[in-house]
Order: sequence, then C-alpha cells, then structure tokens
Amino acid sequence: MKKTIAIYPGTFDPVTNGHVDIIKRALQLFDKLIVAVAHNPQKDPMFTVEERVDFIKNATTGWKNLEIDSFKDLLTNYARKRDANVVIKGLRAISDFDFELQMGLMNRTLDKSLETIFMIPSEEYSFLSSKIIKEIASFHGDVSNHVPSSVAKGLKNKLQ
Repeated sequence: MKKTIAIYPGTFDPVTNGHVDIIKRALQLFDKLIVAVAHNPQKDPMFTVEERVDFIKNATTGWKNLEIDSFKDLLTNYARKRDANVVIKGLRAISDFDFELQMGLMNRTLDKSLETIFMIPSEEYSFLSSKIIKEIASFHGDVSNHVPSSVAKGLKNKLQ
C-alpha cells in the first residue's frame, strides 16, 4: 500500500499560527507531511528561506511524520522528486480560493497524479496572513498571539 505523502507549500514569510494549525491538522490526515518553503522570485521576502525554515522547525519541534524543506523548482517537479501525491493549500477567503483553484488546475495539467486539497483555517486564525503580521509588526504592534514565539522575536529583531 502506497503511503500518502502531502506537501504544504508556501512562502511562509513568516509562518503564522494559522499555518501551524493547518500543519497540525494535516498531519492527522496523511502518512507524511512535507512543509515546503518556496523560493519565490516574484516576492520580496522579509526573511531568508533558511530563517523561514527555522521558524517552522522551531514551531513544530518533535512532531512526527513531518519534514520541513525548501524548493526552487516547479511544485509539480518537486512533488514528483519527493514522491508526494497531495498538495495542501490553505483557504481563508474567496480571493484565496480564486487564485488557488487556478494553481491547482494548472498543477493537474502538469501532473495528473497530484491532487490538491484545500483546508480552511480554524476560526480563530481565519483573518491571519503573513502580510498583515508584517504590517502590524512594522508599526511595533504586538503579534505574539498570532505567530510562534521564534517568529515574534525574529520580527522584533528585524524591525528594530
């Protein structure tokens, strides 16, 4: 029987408690979950890929069947290399759905064996986004209830 390996890709700049919630819940559904931090040349991230990987590792220390990685390739190529058959995407709003549906359909044209599964956040995280977190932190607002502690410290250090 083939193991179900899922990939949860994203920029995660930075990871929020909403992302961590989806990671925790996805781990209950699949044999293995790979959280894959994307090198996205179209975005200008605040944190390096290595910092973002470290933030996720710190937030998920000791969790079983979880791997944190990064990738520069097309998601479908990366999934094939990792023997993954599912892509997890989080949806907060209609605008997320519109974009992620297009991406999921395109990924299917590139690799018919790769399924996309949409997960909605727990209610308390439905408004969170990395962009909002960075904006609040840039005005020295308290984001400590919305991000892992290592991210709160990283934001504080980066924005001093």
